[in-house]
Amino acid sequence: MSQTRHVPVMLQRCLDLLAPALEATGPQPPVVVDCTLGLGGHSEALLAAFPAVRLVALDRDKEALRLSGERLAPYGDRATLVHAVYDELPEVLDRLGIPKVQGVLFDLGVSSMQLDEADRGFAYAQDAPLDMRMDQTTGIGAAEVLNTYPPGELVRILRAYGEEKQAKRIVSAVVREREKEPFSNSARLVELIRDSLPQAAKRTGGNPAKRTFQALRIEVNGELTVLERAVPAAVQSLAVGGRIAVLSYHSLEDRLVKQVFAAGAANTAPPGLPVVPERYQPRLKLLTRGAELPTEEEVAENRRAAPARLRGAQRIREEER
Repeated sequence: MSQTRHVPVMLQRCLDLLAPALEATGPQPPVVVDCTLGLGGHSEALLAAFPAVRLVALDRDKEALRLSGERLAPYGDRATLVHAVYDELPEVLDRLGIPKVQGVLFDLGVSSMQLDEADRGFAYAQDAPLDMRMDQTTGIGAAEVLNTYPPGELVRILRAYGEEKQAKRIVSAVVREREKEPFSNSARLVELIRDSLPQAAKRTGGNPAKRTFQALRIEVNGELTVLERAVPAAVQSLAVGGRIAVLSYHSLEDRLVKQVFAAGAANTAPPGLPVVPERYQPRLKLLTRGAELPTEEEVAENRRAAPARLRGAQRIREEER
């Protein structure tokens, strides 16, 4: 599998956002955490751009770790790669004896490798077993979700995680078909979705299976639940002056990141205090106005960048004990 086709999204902007924290000099080298290593594009650029930095990179996918390990081998012990889900960041740093870090990067969603490896079942454009697990050593795959979840739960998942307006219609068809024969491959699901949607719904928004596949992937990997824990934990791990950059690919992820950053940047004092005590002062400063989008040039070059939303924040004070 070639690594050349993997183009990291909004790469230069991510480096620029993190740079002031990673260029700082001190007795210890600055530590940056790539919470979503994937094929290592962002990690490699961080190591190359900031020669003093030490990288800790996490991924739940063992194949991604193996391929990135080869890619980052020239950087030797500056790079520490860990098999972990990104909400396990506090435990990973604890194990490595790192109290605080200077930078954190999240590039959420599915890695290029997972989308491009046909047998993983992430992509609706090619037939494959309905798996979708980012870590294939644990948990249940998408076929089991489709074949065993009660109809009401499937409708909830498609609506909440896929923002699929036709969820009821799709789930009715799924339930009818799974009674005849359990689902195992993606092509049958794609065909069923096409057949169950009204004409008008097929004319907008690309492949009609896209939203259902997104919803199943989020459910299988517990992505939003993990993210709800991971972003606050990452903010917590930042030293004062440390910076965090998060790339999201759909509104649910972006909303969650926005809420965590907004809460950190808010003054939490009760109304009417003449002077705001230190413990109520904001812990974060927002570095982006809203979410930044990729440029038209980048989207033309790399279609996977199209839905990306980037938010950044800086840690400006410690937690009050």
